[in-house]
Amino acid sequence: MLHRSLFLALLIAVQSVAHAAGPGREALDRFLDKLSTVQAKFEQTVLDTENATTGTMHGLFLLSRPGKFRWDYVSPHKQVILADGRDVWILDEELKQVTRHHERLALKGTPAAFLAMDVPVSKDFEIVEIGERLGMQWLELIPRDADSDLNRVLLAFVDDELRQMELNDKFGQVSRFRFFDMQRNVPIDPQLFVFEGHDDWDMLHGN
Repeated sequence: MLHRSLFLALLIAVQSVAHAAGPGREALDRFLDKLSTVQAKFEQTVLDTENATTGTMHGLFLLSRPGKFRWDYVSPHKQVILADGRDVWILDEELKQVTRHHERLALKGTPAAFLAMDVPVSKDFEIVEIGERLGMQWLELIPRDADSDLNRVLLAFVDDELRQMELNDKFGQVSRFRFFDMQRNVPIDPQLFVFEGHDDWDMLHGN
């Protein structure tokens, strides 16, 4: 009886540790709590399967919950990824091309789902605490969907502010984002999340 009681006590302790929120998860929860808008500059670096840099891009990230965001790439060439609450539009100025995706399908199982859509993180991801590294608190998110295009997502926080995000896809490519001058819950012009058509551009349809 004593051994059984000891085993149960240990099991409860292990379960408590497993479900306890660490500093990375707490930082994520505080970042998302009462979040309405975000505005930040970003740098995106893309690495190939050999871990070699294939490109570096800069721009402005805007978020308005629920369901709206905008990635404005300004260099090396202009491109906009715009979610208006119903569709996701990818506008490539160099190619004069617009691609339209249904937002619910496009964002499913991605960090955009919990950042923009207020979907619980644990719905689509297993959450793993990594701990402190380079002065930041890190989390690893592992997709629950075996068919996800992502293998894992890394998030890094400083003082409950999202500073870095890394997406590792199933093709071996890595996209690293660094965020600068982030402002939380500031007024953002709603018109920035409205798609304005381009009659002389090619229109493509995804998903």
